Amino acid sequence: MDRWIRGPIGLDADRRVTRSGCRNAVVVVPTMTAGTRLLDALPLLEADHRVQTMFTVPHTGDGWHGVEEFVRAQHGLVLPWHQALQHRFDLVLAASHRHLDELHGPILLLAHGAGTVKSGRFSRKAGAATLPATGLDRELLTHRGRILPAVLGLATDAEVAALRRSCPEALPRALVVGDICLDEMLESVALREIYRHQLGIDPGRRLVTVSSTWSADSVFGRLPRLCHALRDALPPSRYAVAAVLHPNVWTVHGRRQVTAWFADCLRDGLLLIPPDQGWQATMVASDWVIGDYGSTTAYAAALGRPVTLAVDGGSAIRPGSIADLVRRHAPGLRYDVALAPQEEVASRASDRLARVVRAAITSRPGQAAAVLRRAMYELLDLPEPDGAASTRFVRSPNPLRDIA
Repeated sequence: MDRWIRGPIGLDADRRVTRSGCRNAVVVVPTMTAGTRLLDALPLLEADHRVQTMFTVPHTGDGWHGVEEFVRAQHGLVLPWHQALQHRFDLVLAASHRHLDELHGPILLLAHGAGTVKSGRFSRKAGAATLPATGLDRELLTHRGRILPAVLGLATDAEVAALRRSCPEALPRALVVGDICLDEMLESVALREIYRHQLGIDPGRRLVTVSSTWSADSVFGRLPRLCHALRDALPPSRYAVAAVLHPNVWTVHGRRQVTAWFADCLRDGLLLIPPDQGWQATMVASDWVIGDYGSTTAYAAALGRPVTLAVDGGSAIRPGSIADLVRRHAPGLRYDVALAPQEEVASRASDRLARVVRAAITSRPGQAAAVLRRAMYELLDLPEPDGAASTRFVRSPNPLRDIA
């Protein structure tokens, strides 16, 4: 077993720390997807001299490759999992249901994608693959009759009604916080030209971004040569092409393999965006997004970007979900029609698509930072800092420029 680190927690912590008496908050990162969402919320808290933040990555024998490297790249204090399980924290920040029953301290649970209610009709877990699942199910939110989150952050008022049907005993813990990721992306539209410059998009060129979730039914799963086809079909003097892949594509296959699969496109100028280095900014910078049923495509639609669906998820998508709304209001990719007219069709549909999808993603537009900060400080039993909670600009894009 790994040794414990000599950090700011434990019976003799007062002999080590420089800032004493801090409340301790831990960020639980079982997946890169959860980690990227929690990094949106953490700046609301971590600058406070009264609070010590730290990270932990569950190690239970079924972890995801690369997650610990991702967390350590954030340069925060990383507690070994077995040490975190032996401490009671003043706040636990989570964006995944995994391992919540093992942790000690009040849990603030957020969604890790667009919407708290999943767009997929079924769980990805092998034991429940044929059972309808929403993400607000009793088996996820409770353990032996105990409600796990002290605060369950929901994105919309409609999700409160869904929770009432699926796990009514958790209603007193529910709080509609909105969507901090979308708030930050909308705020960052003001920096669109800066992001385009950082991506190397000259004035007059258009950026087409391929957005893929994970699984065999995703864009990359079904159309692995789509980026290559776009590079061939679109004049490079007028178009640039980017690709944004779900973090689990990178964690399951590994960065080396993913970049190798895209090697020919990278040589031709494809902008391949790592999952932690600017996917939000790339969506802000895009002129047209060709995607699937994943959250990234939904965020692009909510931003007002023209969206064309290359893959719509079929019967695996829950009727009325965010992904279902996107496919009902966005045109599908056609192989018998030139690309330019299809971009025009997507552009004409973009305003209505944005209104519908934005309303499905958040019922508290522009308010997530304020609502989340208030909830965190209530759990910490501390008064909020002076001044309003601010919505940040998203991180600048940093596409891969090497092949391996």
